[in-house]
Amino acid sequence: MSTINVLKNKSIESIPYFKVVGISSGVNKNNKEDLCLIYSKKPCIAAGTFTTNKVKAAPVLLNLKHIKSENIYAIVANSGNANACTGDDGYEKAYMMAECTAKHLNIKPEEVLVASTGVIGVPLPIDKVIFGIDKAFSKKESNAEAAMKAIMTTDTVQKTICIELMLNGKSVKIAAIAKGSGMIHPNMATMLSFILTDANITKDMLNKALKESVKDSYNMISVDRDTSTNDMALVLANGSANNTLISEENSDYKIFKKALHYVNVEISKMMASDGEGATKLIEAKVFNAPSSKTAKIAAKSVITSSLVKAAMFGSDANWGRIICALGYSGADIDPSKVDISFSNADSKVETCLKGAGLNFDEEAAKKILDGEHVVIEVDLNDGEFNATAWGCDLTYDYVKINGSYRS
Repeated sequence: MSTINVLKNKSIESIPYFKVVGISSGVNKNNKEDLCLIYSKKPCIAAGTFTTNKVKAAPVLLNLKHIKSENIYAIVANSGNANACTGDDGYEKAYMMAECTAKHLNIKPEEVLVASTGVIGVPLPIDKVIFGIDKAFSKKESNAEAAMKAIMTTDTVQKTICIELMLNGKSVKIAAIAKGSGMIHPNMATMLSFILTDANITKDMLNKALKESVKDSYNMISVDRDTSTNDMALVLANGSANNTLISEENSDYKIFKKALHYVNVEISKMMASDGEGATKLIEAKVFNAPSSKTAKIAAKSVITSSLVKAAMFGSDANWGRIICALGYSGADIDPSKVDISFSNADSKVETCLKGAGLNFDEEAAKKILDGEHVVIEVDLNDGEFNATAWGCDLTYDYVKINGSYRS
């Protein structure tokens, strides 16, 4: 299996033939960057996954059509306004974003993907957005940092990764930028992930790799159990690495899929750890479940429990809240077989054995829970399937941030 090499201090501008720009169009306050433009000088094949919320934002509805295009050249995204619950007017404005971008590139509007993030139910100020797109195309140099800032809302850190792998002796890169801090509970929060690669791969294989990866990456994170109207993960591949075309599920496909999944998992963890007001990344690992479905349901129930999240904020080793969350999850579990532990990179404290409490070291457990990355290990002792989910603690600041989101 090919080695994955993480390229530090590199981002999506490192992928050949792509240009990445972030500018201020005036949609956001305080002259903050709010328009992100990504485009390739070579045609790309594209794949995407989108929110399962029945209330879908205009860009999602548009992309569900455009993603079927044989070639995609660009992604244009704005922050400060979600363009969701805006009716026909919103859809027309999403199309205008694609149309304006297409005119600059001399391509079809259907060859452009669109994204928005921000407040729901407010008409998109399209004049400002169009001004921003024109302004973005006037920029001569790529600026990945500005592009990342342009898609951020309540995010406190930029989320990006760039990796390199080898296929047939050819260097292949995959890079991503993303935003996500609140309204995070995908199920393909307000979650956007834009992934670029120079891999030479067919649309069918790219689509398969992305959708299989999403099940165990973005769909296994949660900040607040709210699935956004705007969630999407998009990947563009322009084939410029000139590796042998990946057109079937061969060894090259497996290598590429593993690398893509690595990118998606790392981005997912960044989102979970940057949950609104969060101080800790919570990782729930479920082992030995009777089915993959049971393992995933159990893991997500632990990291979405408000009581578990609050206990983690207070560094309280209240394992009873964890087994409670398992019990109401709907997962196929036998409580009399459940073991629960808390761990980090250095130590582990067992708190529950076969469904009953142990006389454990409270101070040792608190030391683990005081860390920035806490692992909750759950052994169901009832099969051979495992799953991991990521979340964060529930703090006072989460309520403060969301109590005044529109102000």
